Amino acid sequence: MAKNGQPRVLLVEDEPAQRTVLAYNLEAEGFAVTQADNGEDAMVLVDEEEPDIIILDWMMPKVSGIEVCRR
Repeated sequence: MAKNGQPRVLLVEDEPAQRTVLAYNLEAEGFAVTQADNGEDAMVLVDEEEPDIIILDWMMPKVSGIEVCRR
């Protein structure tokens, strides 16, 4: 949980429009959202942010969502 009690979501999506809409709606529902646009950045943010849940695209540049899950 984030310091303010909000559940933390890591949103990983390489399409900016989709990422923006998803983040907007998650934040409107009270989630603290951190965003990444590729799998490589997502893996760093998992360690730094320790999210409660990850919403992960599977076809992305650099490292695929499937590979992120494997690691």
